[in-house]
Amino acid sequence: MADEQRTARVAIVTGSDSGIGRATAVALAEAGCDVGVTWNTDEPGARQTAGEVAATGQRAEVRHLDLTDPSRGAEVVDELAEAMGGLDVLVNNAGTGSATPFLDLSLHEWRQVLTIDLDGAFTCAQAAARRMVAAGRGGRIVNITSIHEHVPLAGAAPYCAAKGGLGLLTKVMALELASHGITVNSVAPGEISTPMTGMDDVAPASVERPGIPAGRPGDAREIAAAVAFLASPEASYVTGSSMVIDGGLLLMAAVRNAESS
Repeated sequence: MADEQRTARVAIVTGSDSGIGRATAVALAEAGCDVGVTWNTDEPGARQTAGEVAATGQRAEVRHLDLTDPSRGAEVVDELAEAMGGLDVLVNNAGTGSATPFLDLSLHEWRQVLTIDLDGAFTCAQAAARRMVAAGRGGRIVNITSIHEHVPLAGAAPYCAAKGGLGLLTKVMALELASHGITVNSVAPGEISTPMTGMDDVAPASVERPGIPAGRPGDAREIAAAVAFLASPEASYVTGSSMVIDGGLLLMAAVRNAESS
């Protein structure tokens, strides 16, 4: 499909086989985007996401993406953009984590997390931005980070380093791409009810979290709604920002400080 012939906006959501990625793909489809879906280990999940996109009346394309080889990020973004006739929105959602204490962390584990979460996001974003610049119509890039873009987590050194790095990469990209009409923002979720947190198909309202002011984990659709706004034409004046969506979790430092004084 030639770029000038398409009518729908085109979005690519990496790691959209479940959780936040799936919810985001569906939210963007509901907003009128055709969606490129990627998966690493769960092809049936990606096919389910594609079916949910198609149910909104939008087109879906599915591709395998393993970011342990970061060069695949650019290749898959280009392949999906060619198949769908262009690219208007990229959501960098694919990622992994670590739960190894710093003193026990191997260089291999350190590098694996940074390769997927930071190098992979870089290659996807660069390929997307190059296409957006060449097309001359602007665009939207949203990087899914974490509250650990902003605060540390014991036992998650490479994850925190990668998300913190992606947060600053977001700001550099926003500076450099603004003149091309491309906005770049990050969304930093707190605890969200997804397979990654062991709460797949769990209603967030049914889980008590006394340590979070909202009293519960978040719903993946709450993250997706924020991404859909940042990807929309209405968000054209928002760039270089990190939208923290954590039910007030980061505010608890002030509560702890008050309790200890």
